Amino acid sequence: MSEMITADLVDLDLSADTKEAAARALAERMVSLGRVTDLEGFLADVAAREAQMPTGLDGGIGIPHCRSEHVTEPTLGFGRSAAGIDFGAPDGPADLIFLIAAPAGADDAHLTILSSLARQLMNAEFTSALRSVDDAAGAAALIRGDESPTAAPASPVSEDSAAVSGTASTDAAADSTAPVPGAVGNSSAPAPGATDGAPDGTSDAKGGGRPFRIVAVTSCPTGIAHTYMAAEALENAGRENADIEVVVEPQGSAGFNRLDPAVIAAADGVIFAHDVPVREKDRFAGKPTVDVGVKAGINRPAELIAEVRAKAEPGEVTAAAKGGGTPVERAGEPGEGYGTKLRKWLMTGVSYMVPFVAAGGLLIALGFAIGGYQINEAKSVTEHFDWGQVDSWGALLFQIGAAAFGFLVPVLAGYIAYGMADRPGLVPGFVGGAISITIGAGFLGGLVAGLIAGGVVLGIQRVNIPAPLRGVMPVVVIPLVSSIVVGFLMFVVIGKPIASAQDALTDWLNGLSGTNAILLGVLLGLMMCFDLGGPVNKVAYTFATAGISVAAPSDSAMKIMAAVMAAGMVPPLGMALATTIRKKLFTKAEQENGKAAWVLGASFISEGAIPFAAADPLRVIPASMAGGAVTGALTMAFGSTLRAPHGGIWVTFLIGKPFLYLLAIAVGTAVTAGLVIVLKGMRKTTPEGVAKAPEAPATSQTKEPVAA
Repeated sequence: MSEMITADLVDLDLSADTKEAAARALAERMVSLGRVTDLEGFLADVAAREAQMPTGLDGGIGIPHCRSEHVTEPTLGFGRSAAGIDFGAPDGPADLIFLIAAPAGADDAHLTILSSLARQLMNAEFTSALRSVDDAAGAAALIRGDESPTAAPASPVSEDSAAVSGTASTDAAADSTAPVPGAVGNSSAPAPGATDGAPDGTSDAKGGGRPFRIVAVTSCPTGIAHTYMAAEALENAGRENADIEVVVEPQGSAGFNRLDPAVIAAADGVIFAHDVPVREKDRFAGKPTVDVGVKAGINRPAELIAEVRAKAEPGEVTAAAKGGGTPVERAGEPGEGYGTKLRKWLMTGVSYMVPFVAAGGLLIALGFAIGGYQINEAKSVTEHFDWGQVDSWGALLFQIGAAAFGFLVPVLAGYIAYGMADRPGLVPGFVGGAISITIGAGFLGGLVAGLIAGGVVLGIQRVNIPAPLRGVMPVVVIPLVSSIVVGFLMFVVIGKPIASAQDALTDWLNGLSGTNAILLGVLLGLMMCFDLGGPVNKVAYTFATAGISVAAPSDSAMKIMAAVMAAGMVPPLGMALATTIRKKLFTKAEQENGKAAWVLGASFISEGAIPFAAADPLRVIPASMAGGAVTGALTMAFGSTLRAPHGGIWVTFLIGKPFLYLLAIAVGTAVTAGLVIVLKGMRKTTPEGVAKAPEAPATSQTKEPVAA
C-alpha cells in the first residue's frame, strides 16, 4: 500500500464525534491532495455503503469504504479518536478509523486494500502500535508496512481502547516472533501439501510423524473484512502450535484462489468459518469438518482447531456422512429454531425463482403488446414463423416467456431442497417440482415437493456410509434413491390432495368480491411494504405470480397481481416525492437517492426505498406500509388487472383500467410522502441540523432488509 497512504492522510487527533463527521474529516484530506474531486459526491457514496451494513468491526475499529467516480486513485485515510466513534460494531465505539476510497470500477484495488488491512488488524502488535504512535508519518509507515510494529508504551488512546481491543490474542502481541502484518504462512511450518515425515500422505491425528493439517474456508456476506480477518486469525492460531499446519482459502467478493487439490487431499480436517455458502464445497467431502459462522473464526480460532482435531480421532463419523452444514445452517446463527430455518429454506427457493418470473413475465408482456391478447392461442413458432409478420414475433416472445415460466415450480422446489441439503437436493427437488406441474398441484405442490426432497436427502446423508462408497453417493446413490422416493410420494400419496387444495384456493380467489377483495388488497399492500424486497415482501409477490403463471389466469389472480405490483411501487415513489417536497428533512445523500427512487419506483423495484428505511426505519417503514395498504385496497376496489408479473408503469398497456390503477398508485404515493414528512417533522432535531449531515444517518443497529 505504498502509494495509498501518506502522512497527509493521517489524523492522530480526530475530533469528530459521529461517523459522518469522521468520514468528512478524512475525506477533506483526500480532497486537498487531489485524490477526491467532489467532496459531497464522495461522502454520499460513503453514506450509501454505510446504509447497507455497519462498517464497525470488533476491537475498536471502523472501516468506512466505497467505490466512487469522484476518486482518482485508490486511497486510504486513517484517523485516531480518543473518545471513540460509533460505527455499529457489537462491542462498542471505534478509536481506529480507516476511510478507504477506490475509483469506480476498481474492484481489485478496493478489495486489495480491504483484505490486506483486515489481515493486519488481526495482529495485536499492529493495532497496539497504531494506538501508541505519536506522529503521522510513523502511522502511515506502519500501515504501508514500511515499518514493523514494535512494543511501545501505551498512550492514553490505547488505554482508553483496551476494553475494545480483544479480537486478537494479547499473547501474540508479546510474542517477539509474531509475523509482520499481512504475512501468510509460517517459515517454520512445512510447505502446504508437503508430506513431512509421512511420504504416503497418511494422517496422524494425534500429531505423530508430521503436523496435523487443516484446510479452512472463510467468507462473509460482503466478502471483505471479516473474510480476511477470520483467515488471519486461523493462520495465527495455527502458527502458535508447532504440530499444526493451517492453510486458508478466503472466498471474497472478487472471487477466490482455490486450494491445491493435493493440499486438500492431504488435510486431516476442515474448518468452514462462513456466513454465506461455501463455494465448491464438494472438494472437502469425507473429511472431519467443523462448520461455524465467520465471527467464530475471528474470536475463537484455537477452539475450532482443537475441535476439528478431536473429530479426526479414529471412529469419528465425518460431518459429510452426517449431512451437516446445509446452506441455510451455514448462513445462519447457532441455535436457530426450526421455524427460522423453514422460512429460510422457502426463501432460498423463492430467491432463485424470481429471475425466471421477471424474465418470463416481461417476455409474455411483450408478446401480448406486439401480438395482442389472443397471442397465447397462436401456433408454435416451430410450425409457423414469418420474419416479416408482427404477430409471429409476438408469438415468439410469448412462447419464450411461457417456457421460462414453465421452470417456476421446478426451480422453486429444487432450490428449497438445495437450501436444506445442498447440491444433492437439487435433482429430487427439480423432479418433484416437475411432477407437481404434471399432476396439477402447482405452486403448493412445488413447496411440498421441495421440503420432501430436502428431508429425504438429509435422511440418506445421515446413514453411516463406508469411506470407499462416499465418492459415488452425491452423483449416483443420493439422486437415484431420493428421486424414487419423492416421485412415489408426489404421484401416489400426496399429489392429488395437494392438487385439490390448489383448486380450492383458485376457486376461493375467483369468488372474492367487494369487502373481502379490498381487505385482501390491504393485506397484500402491507406485506409488500413491510421489508421492501425481504421475505415478507417475497411471500406476497410469489403468491401473486403463482396465480398468473398458468396458461389462462383467472380474473381474480390478475387483480391480485395488479394490487401487489402497485403497492410495491409506492415506497420508493413516496420517498422520491417526500425528498422533492421537503428537502430540508433529508440529507444530501437521501436527496440524491430520491432522484433515483423515481425511476426505481416506476419500474417496480421496492428496494429503491431501502436506503431511506435503513437510515430511519421507524418513520419510513410505517409510512410505506400505510401508502401500500391504501394502494392495494384501491386497486382491488377499482378492479384493475395485470397479466405481467413485473415492469411497473412500463407495462401499463397490459393493465385493466389503467387510469384508475395509476390513480391508486398516486394516492398511495401521496399518503406515504405526507406521512413520512409529518413523522420526520416531529423529530427534535431541527431540519437545518439534519440538512447539514453529509450522509444518511443510519443507526448502528439497523440492518438492511434482505433484497431480492
